[in-house]
Amino acid sequence: MTVNLAKGQGISLEKGDGGALTAVRMGLGWQAAPRKRGLLGLVRPREIDLDASAVLFSGKKSVDVVFFQHLTSNDGSIRHTGDNLVGGAGQGDDDESILVDLQRVPAEIDQIVFTVNSFTGQTFQEVQNAFCRLVDETTGQELARHTLAGGGPYTAQIMAKVHRADGGWRMTALGTPAQGRTFQDLVPAILPLL
Repeated sequence: MTVNLAKGQGISLEKGDGGALTAVRMGLGWQAAPRKRGLLGLVRPREIDLDASAVLFSGKKSVDVVFFQHLTSNDGSIRHTGDNLVGGAGQGDDDESILVDLQRVPAEIDQIVFTVNSFTGQTFQEVQNAFCRLVDETTGQELARHTLAGGGPYTAQIMAKVHRADGGWRMTALGTPAQGRTFQDLVPAILPLL
């Protein structure tokens, strides 16, 4: 059963039987919104290159990042499946995915923050059907989904964080708009959310 997360809402990453999840996938999906042109109606949307990143923190210090130019974390516990330059059909499939082996994440990493940014610089007003979801990678079951609704005049969003809590992991939907074309641009906006 999927939980649709509102901004700031969190869920425990624990299986229904009380066991802990061992591997999760953070999926990102989107499509370009149709643009209107004069009286002729809609025209084909231009391609939008959104990028998913996972920034690993130890306390308030960024210690590693997984993104399209660094596909695997230094310790090997987190892996990006590759860059999608145009998005998808908005049918719910992941356009980019980041796999997290929760058992292998080093103990000093206490938070993993997932971001999305428009590398090509378009604002989220030009994006539709964007979502971030968390999937139990072992079973394929979708656990949580955060939908990016309403667009806006920003080029990035700090989507969610997975953080250690009470001996396990918890996911919190952040949904915080930001400005930036790369994850580096977003770090100052991430720090207050840790």
